[in-house]
Amino acid sequence: MELVRKLRQRAADGDPVRVGIVGCGQMGSGLAHAVSNVTGMTVAAIADIDPQRALDAFASLGRERGEVVVARSASEAEDALRRNAPVATDDALLLTRLEGVEANVEATGVPDVGARVAHASIESHKPVVMLNLEADTTVGAYLSRMARSSGSIYTVASGDEPGVLKMLYEQAVLMGFDVVCLGKGKNNRIDYAATAESCAAEAASKGMNPKMLASFVDGTKTMVEMAAVANATGLVPDVPGMHGPKAELDELASTFVPHDAGGLFSGPGRVDYSTGRIAPGVFAIVHADDARIRKDMKFITKADGPYYLHFRPYHLCDLETPQSVAEAVLLGEVTVAPEAMHADVVCVAKRDIKKGQAVGGIGGADIYGRVYARAQARREALVPIGIAAGGVATRDIKRGECMTEHNFAPDQSTFVYRLRRMQEACFESPGTGDGRPSASREIGEPACCN
Repeated sequence: MELVRKLRQRAADGDPVRVGIVGCGQMGSGLAHAVSNVTGMTVAAIADIDPQRALDAFASLGRERGEVVVARSASEAEDALRRNAPVATDDALLLTRLEGVEANVEATGVPDVGARVAHASIESHKPVVMLNLEADTTVGAYLSRMARSSGSIYTVASGDEPGVLKMLYEQAVLMGFDVVCLGKGKNNRIDYAATAESCAAEAASKGMNPKMLASFVDGTKTMVEMAAVANATGLVPDVPGMHGPKAELDELASTFVPHDAGGLFSGPGRVDYSTGRIAPGVFAIVHADDARIRKDMKFITKADGPYYLHFRPYHLCDLETPQSVAEAVLLGEVTVAPEAMHADVVCVAKRDIKKGQAVGGIGGADIYGRVYARAQARREALVPIGIAAGGVATRDIKRGECMTEHNFAPDQSTFVYRLRRMQEACFESPGTGDGRPSASREIGEPACCN
């Protein structure tokens, strides 16, 4: 790929890749430092609902307050960028319109914001890199098709589990293996009752948004991550919510395999997670029937097979994201993006919800996510968690019960809801549930993509 050489040439030419960051929380601010330490890249603009966070991020990068332009219009921002002055703004969509920004990274974690930013970036033919998996697993299939059909780039970031697992998947396939399972380590057991309030002290000690931490603790983040993997590869959860057993490194290749091999799964081609001591690692379980490959694997790894473990002991989140930016800008390449809707993360009640009650969003006190195979989610009319915030219960919903089209009404005024409806019109024919494009409508038709 020679990304480093290309970036060094951009630096030598005085023309670094100019990156926009949307969302300046833990991930966005960390990304700002990662980008700033890459020769041939620079943070050109940061958008956050609180512009002070953007100013603080630039200050942490050594930029004087007087250098940073707090822009409220495209002309003001473009003028600043022409003078190589960094831009801070509270308008996320402003970054999608700036010629002086070559790629945007969406890091808010808010589905509606992520959907808006990605859609507007694609319309502007500006690469968009998603750290917002909540948006990706809700409308990413639509956005990915829209980008491909218009010659733009939509991609999930390297460094998050889906990006790293897609790398393991492609490496395995290119070595002739069948991929039986893609999985991740989770460093705590799921607490379905976790809320921002219950996580507040830990969040403060880690410098995290308490709602974001709650979404990790209640399992929603794990469900979202593995749904993104499913949608990019065609592997699916074996059961709703996945199995999530405790398994140590030397047990993975005997646990995450089909029943007939002594494992958990009803068949091959699954996504799952382990609560053993492998976090922050990710893994692939692969299979080979070929006698020569098995002989070579025995010689190289001492493993008998036919199931083998490919393990990466880390994923580095936002620190790895500059690679996706470079691939998108310099090569026109996607790191990982949905090929279809193979899985959905659906909305489950965290507590009893009364008829007429509106619910909050991800990481709040009302809901958590559970991953389902898309066909089952559609059969049961389950509501995706990415469109749940602001919706209203139309019947009493018990704690632990899924929201469905029969007991819950999403807020139809949101952009992510409207995009989700367009995605369903493009990707699914009535009576199917396979998540693939409808034969009656091509994604490039205006009804779907414009």
